[in-house]
Amino acid sequence: MSKKVAVLITDEFEDSEFTSPAESYKGAGFEVITIEKQAGNVVKGKQGEAEVTIDRGIDEVSPAEFDALLLPGGHSPDALRGDDRFVAFTKEFVASGKPIFAICHGPQLLISANGVRGRKMTSVKAIAIDLINAGADFHDKEVVVDDDKLVTSRTPDDLPAFNRESLRILEAI
Repeated sequence: MSKKVAVLITDEFEDSEFTSPAESYKGAGFEVITIEKQAGNVVKGKQGEAEVTIDRGIDEVSPAEFDALLLPGGHSPDALRGDDRFVAFTKEFVASGKPIFAICHGPQLLISANGVRGRKMTSVKAIAIDLINAGADFHDKEVVVDDDKLVTSRTPDDLPAFNRESLRILEAI
């Protein structure tokens, strides 16, 4: 049975921050399941390069079903953290100790879920101060791995390192 990666995503996600990891994970034999408000919705990337048909609605999933969580950046994480269901899902995922992969603005959901205090992390510069204020141990590097449970990166330029480290962790679980 293949390992399942949950992806919390909505409109205005950063196209490559979803497509690149998703292709990488699928290529390694993992199942990538997109989650938004309702299954069948079509969400669009902010660059206009990617459209994603949502696999599952947030009300029909539980973190227990998945082996890891991907939080792509763009405006998607900020929109999702306004919905308590996505924050609760993220909070439960953090509590489970399962791996989480967040890039660019992805950590915004982790901040809202009180999941960053004491964790080594990075992000896009615009939210670095938010991570610091929420108690993260911030490092401005292409990829930061905390306890082999949390992988964070800054921008699409960091995707090779982000994909490498998240795949390494997926293959070990």
